[in-house]
Amino acid sequence: MSHTTASRSLHDDCSIHVDLREVIHALSDALDLVGIDDVAHGKRVGIMAYHCALTRGQSRSQASFLFDLGLLHDIGVSSTRTHQHLVSEFDWAGSQQHCQTGATLLASFSPLAAMAEPVRHHHTPWETLASMPGLSREVAEQANLIYLVDRVDAMAAPFYSNGELLTHTPGIRQQIAQRSGQYFAPQLVETFLQASQAEAFWLQLEPRGIVGMLQDMRELSLPCQASTAQLKQLATLFSCIVDAKSPFTARHSQGVAGLSRWLAERLGLTPGRCDQLEIAALLHDLGKLRVPDEILEKPAGLTSRERSLINAHSFETYQILRHIRGFEEIACWAAYHHEEPDGHGYPFHLSADRMCIEARILRVADIFQALAQDRPYRPGLSAEAVLATLQQLAAQQRIDPAILAIAARDMTAAMAAALPAGKAA
Repeated sequence: MSHTTASRSLHDDCSIHVDLREVIHALSDALDLVGIDDVAHGKRVGIMAYHCALTRGQSRSQASFLFDLGLLHDIGVSSTRTHQHLVSEFDWAGSQQHCQTGATLLASFSPLAAMAEPVRHHHTPWETLASMPGLSREVAEQANLIYLVDRVDAMAAPFYSNGELLTHTPGIRQQIAQRSGQYFAPQLVETFLQASQAEAFWLQLEPRGIVGMLQDMRELSLPCQASTAQLKQLATLFSCIVDAKSPFTARHSQGVAGLSRWLAERLGLTPGRCDQLEIAALLHDLGKLRVPDEILEKPAGLTSRERSLINAHSFETYQILRHIRGFEEIACWAAYHHEEPDGHGYPFHLSADRMCIEARILRVADIFQALAQDRPYRPGLSAEAVLATLQQLAAQQRIDPAILAIAARDMTAAMAAALPAGKAA
């Protein structure tokens, strides 16, 4: 982005015009990143649930709800360790934790609140679910269908890449049939066995089939204009997922968002630009969901391979956000938070003249918050130490000194903005 665009953004109040469903579908890509090498679990679960619903004779709107439920059913998972349990074991002792977390997150956002209870119970066996007081039959069946096709995908996962899936589908179908009445509702097992007789049911789970299905769903969906308040709420929800990935980063995204907005307001950006920047800051670390837990939490230095995985995260964020129409600038601001004015940052190696003011603000806010925040391996730095470290970086042309100067004028307020629920030294 040129200096002209950066300057103009100080004066233009740009409201955000995006489709809420498009944002939700794009952000579901972030959930699939937790799979690291297999990044389509949620999509495959949604596709299978959709076709099972149609096989049962449910309406297209009911089937579409189940498709979206499949995309988001693992919204409570940010740990790669938890994901490994999900794809390698039929059930395990801690399977309910991500269900409870996901339900809480979804219940906090009204457009997705109807998914909360199905997600809460999507690892609950049918023999327990069927007699659960206060749970409607509809919700119980929604939850159990997701559980069924989720386990189908876990069993099928080893065979997607080697072209042997169709040779293993009889065994997968048999395993589901054997769990009828105990884990899965008999009527849902019957539906699945009917739908999965066709080779097309399985072939649609291949990459080309997934792309086609996602395109079909976008074309069939009614537009749903998102308000700025909804977008900020949804971005906050996803920031909680990212920040829950590691104790090293708890509440980091929300602190970066708070400080970014504080800096932007003092630099004279309009409320609309401040809203957009706040959303970008909340979502800037989405790509970290693909980084294995053990690398993020490694107490020692990183190998060159581990560093390359870390350095890819901001590009992963860009890949997710750039497909949302109306998020074109937000995607860039979020992706540029490791770019340095001297051109030695990553992943694009942009120089200062190609970074707009919003990206430069986010860059400073990201480092400032990380220094000020308590981490498991060290306490947060004092305001004086944060400023001294940032001044060194500015002298090395690694951050914009003009942005830092704004924080330096009132470090007490800047610390409070960066640590909304923590200490302000």
